[in-house]
Amino acid sequence: MADDSKIPKGRLRRSAKLGTAIGSQGAKYAGTKASSVFRSGDSSQEKLEERHAETAAKMVATLGQMKGAAMKIGQFASFIDIDFIPEEYREVYQEPLARLRNDAPAMPWKDVVSVLEEEYDGEPVESLFDSIEKEAFAAASIGQVHRGRLIDGRKVAVKIQYPGIAEALEADLKNAGMLVRMARALAPGLDAREVTRELRERVLEELDYEYEAQNQRSFARAYRGHPFIYVPDVITRLSRRRVLVTEFVEGVNFDEILEMDHETRSRFGEIIFRGSFGSIYHLQHFNADPHPGNYLLMEDGRVAFLDFGMTKKLDREQIELDQRAVDAAVRNDPDGLRDALHDLGFIKKPSKLDAEHLMNHVKSIGGWYMEDREIEIDGERVMKVIESTHDPRSEYFDLMRRESIPADELMGRRMEFGVLAVLGRLRAKRNWHRIMREWVYADPPSTELGREEWAYFEERGVFQVPGIAEPQKSDR
Repeated sequence: MADDSKIPKGRLRRSAKLGTAIGSQGAKYAGTKASSVFRSGDSSQEKLEERHAETAAKMVATLGQMKGAAMKIGQFASFIDIDFIPEEYREVYQEPLARLRNDAPAMPWKDVVSVLEEEYDGEPVESLFDSIEKEAFAAASIGQVHRGRLIDGRKVAVKIQYPGIAEALEADLKNAGMLVRMARALAPGLDAREVTRELRERVLEELDYEYEAQNQRSFARAYRGHPFIYVPDVITRLSRRRVLVTEFVEGVNFDEILEMDHETRSRFGEIIFRGSFGSIYHLQHFNADPHPGNYLLMEDGRVAFLDFGMTKKLDREQIELDQRAVDAAVRNDPDGLRDALHDLGFIKKPSKLDAEHLMNHVKSIGGWYMEDREIEIDGERVMKVIESTHDPRSEYFDLMRRESIPADELMGRRMEFGVLAVLGRLRAKRNWHRIMREWVYADPPSTELGREEWAYFEERGVFQVPGIAEPQKSDR
């Protein structure tokens, strides 16, 4: 009998399992829906809902076992509605798929302890840790996390890479069809070749926990003592290529936060927005994996940012080009926006595109932080943004076909979509534009959190990439 705890590694086996998780389950859905045409009453609707619940459970089981890039599809689907989930049944799928985010199927201790033994060159685990719980408290796409305690009594989180995941992930990346499908979910309007290259580079970086440790140390140093952002310290002496040991953080998870009052959720959302977008300007470095499982609300009101396996560094020139594009959109300067997007690499032949139409497209995507008013982000807004970026029925589909996403911008767009989706789940409400102006124009902080943050950075002598000049009135 096959061992279900083992990760399937071969490209064909993983393709087949993905087909089972998505394709054949979709076929069953279609068959049930067709048969219901010939029946009436509540029984057919109940049968259809039961079929969807069964399908969702099977998708979770299959994607959870596969781990790797396949599992990332399910995790992404848990907070963004992507195209393989029937629109009228997305809520049925939402909760089961969310388990891939917060409670993914873990591997038995006997399977993962071998990774510890290999990474520590045979040194007994008992001599390095006072204790490690054998049952994982969190499982993700390429590794799972166990609670532990060091000899000196400190509580730690021990992330252990799944044995065989490197080979499995390689198989996923070689499966061009699945990779491009995932890429389209992360960055609709893509240049498939460029996106595939960038995704491959970023995803393979995640396999190297020493690289992740380096990233996390950088963020932890930058935010040490910050008033509302917390990054756990890395225990460097115990971290290896397939083992990452960090300080253990207690906090309230995302699903519990969703049950809190609106202002608490909005404050939480503002912190995620400031931490995700703000680090671009403060550090020239950002975390490209903003999903709900990566945040905890701590008892003192700070938000812990977790998981730095997929980050991106930007140079000053690229950041200034991004500032120019936002500035042109804010000033309603279609020609300036078209030029800025051309310089960024989104547009190859600017003269072929109608600048006004392009402006409207950009505002349909980023209007939530370009409009100078308080905006509550909800699911409808998130879906409209997604529709404006990849739905063939969209009025902007002609632009999508002629636009491309340059490799250097891919992770930024992934981060932007992810943050928007998280804010949509929270129904967070703020004047996002006023916050964005702090980074684009170096405006004074617009919220209490902003005042606290700027005081923190100024005290440390760390400043943003300089804001561009105050916007000039358009000549148009």
